[in-house]
Amino acid sequence: MIEKKGRALLLGDGPVITASAAVGGKKEGEGPLGASFDLIVKDPYAGEKTWEKAECLLQKKAVTLAINKAGRSPTEVELLFSGDLINQCTPSCYAAVGLGIPSVGLFGACSTAAEGLALAALLLEAGACDRAVSVTSSHFCTAERQFRTPLAYGGQRAPTAQWTVTGSGAFLLERQGSGPRVRGALLGKPVDMGISDVTNMGAAMAPAACDTLAAFFRDSGKTPDDFDLILTGDLGSVGHRIVQEQLGQEGISLDDRYQDCGLLVYDSARQDTHAGGSGCGCSAVVLAGHILREMAKGSLKNVLLAGTGALMSPMSLQQGESIVGIAHLVWISAE
Repeated sequence: MIEKKGRALLLGDGPVITASAAVGGKKEGEGPLGASFDLIVKDPYAGEKTWEKAECLLQKKAVTLAINKAGRSPTEVELLFSGDLINQCTPSCYAAVGLGIPSVGLFGACSTAAEGLALAALLLEAGACDRAVSVTSSHFCTAERQFRTPLAYGGQRAPTAQWTVTGSGAFLLERQGSGPRVRGALLGKPVDMGISDVTNMGAAMAPAACDTLAAFFRDSGKTPDDFDLILTGDLGSVGHRIVQEQLGQEGISLDDRYQDCGLLVYDSARQDTHAGGSGCGCSAVVLAGHILREMAKGSLKNVLLAGTGALMSPMSLQQGESIVGIAHLVWISAE
């Protein structure tokens, strides 16, 4: 049963995340969370002819691994929610063809992992299906080619710039089973603060994260103290600081329970990723790998993920438009 409290949607017991899988690239495997990945693909082409085909393969591997972990087959999955950063979600489309599962394509930029989890959980709780997979992906090379400059150009990166994660995270959700449950969700509002610097997406997305988190605490009756971990994904060091400061001014103290997926996935100083990680795959691999493993161990009981996204396109950037931010939220509980 879905209980609507303002913008917050509370799901009672909620659907179960019965299995997840995280697939990463070489740089991700060398980061602090390397041991939490199910598979590391060291070749950026993954044996394919293009980076885009490689990203497609990452998605298929993540979905297949998650389904296999649960002892299921693709024919038992009723819906696939998938998305990425590339024009018209091309890698997701081709991955869906290979999987043969009825598919819903999503674009929420880097917020897509939380968006897919929220929508899948809401449909399951409403009884529209019994089993669904949510998956997202990103690839450093495909994102750089689309949004910034060719890799061979060798342009200098700004200190506020983030490094797009090469990886894919998949989640199998079921109405019945054992595992952590999606207990709540809140779908975000687009927020435009007039920021047009593509190398400072953390600043563009942070106000949306603040809006979503503040709305959830106000409407759900929950407080930050009810959660072991509050995650944004992925604001990097710049956006992380803005969220702490802005919510603090509103009387909401997140303290040391607040972290950002973009800061967890890399060792920024050692790996030279500047402000941290980003991309649809960033929060997906952190949650599918590290966070859900910690929940399985019992070290985390209640986790709040506010997935953040910069809703820009190559066209909007070329026309000098500002970057619209959004943040979708899911509450995952192992209690």
